[in-house]
Amino acid sequence: MKTFDYVITDEVGLHARPAGMLVVEAKKYASDIMINKAGKKADAKKIMMLMTLGVKCNEEVTVEISGEDEEKAAVEMEKFFKENL
Repeated sequence: MKTFDYVITDEVGLHARPAGMLVVEAKKYASDIMINKAGKKADAKKIMMLMTLGVKCNEEVTVEISGEDEEKAAVEMEKFFKENL
């Protein structure tokens, strides 16, 4: 399993538009991708689950990636977070 922490910098947090973009990006990989915020986890491939986390600007999330393409997925997902969230 690969993990990385990231502080959300989007001024409105992980709302509908960026959550939708995140789902599209996560679905590119076979690995399971989970977003963890304060002990609550959500599947990054399911927008409704992501929205229930209520992630706001300046809050930290942990991204957990496990599966057959976890190495590539971890690198690409971290890049996605830095460029979009």
